[in-house]
Amino acid sequence: MAIFPIDEKHLLTLASASPRRRQLLAQVHVPFRVVASCICEESESGSPEDFCQKLALLKAEEVASREKDSWILGADTIVVIGEKVLGKPENQGDARKMLSLLSGREHRVITGFGVLDPSGKTVHAESVSTQVRFKPLSEEELSGYIKTSEPFGKAGAYAIQGVGSFMVESISGSYTNVVGLPVCALIKALLKCGALRSFPFKR
Repeated sequence: MAIFPIDEKHLLTLASASPRRRQLLAQVHVPFRVVASCICEESESGSPEDFCQKLALLKAEEVASREKDSWILGADTIVVIGEKVLGKPENQGDARKMLSLLSGREHRVITGFGVLDPSGKTVHAESVSTQVRFKPLSEEELSGYIKTSEPFGKAGAYAIQGVGSFMVESISGSYTNVVGLPVCALIKALLKCGALRSFPFKR
């Protein structure tokens, strides 16, 4: 089969319902469409980096089984502090526990991503890690932030691009990785595997 690069006629398929990932792809003008995967995100094995990569590829492969002839991108983001992996909080109590654990400490945000070509072959898999340090948080700040509802649906119970930015004292590494997709690494990968012919796009 002929494999065409991503353009306005041959869209990248994002195997994720994350609005943050949609925003990041739209921000750099990569033509894409969204087909959310049906993969459960709860299972965990191996190193955090390996786990993220594996889950990202599982998401992409599940979508590839339904959507043919398209470049597919899967991604997964987790927060790791010490040996503990933090996913998305289930309720206010869960969010408070996560944020209390992160308060005044450094943690890692890891995003794994995988790219499948239009034949369904895996052509790239990678994980990117960013170090983030929180300031010490008071009980008033914890309660106030949780009341914004922003922690829910976010790994580690915060959004660096939103109100949660007030907690971030420092960052070392990719900012967009913390948002949900390491854009620099992704574009390099898409160019290397032939998914993109050139970048940026002419508009």
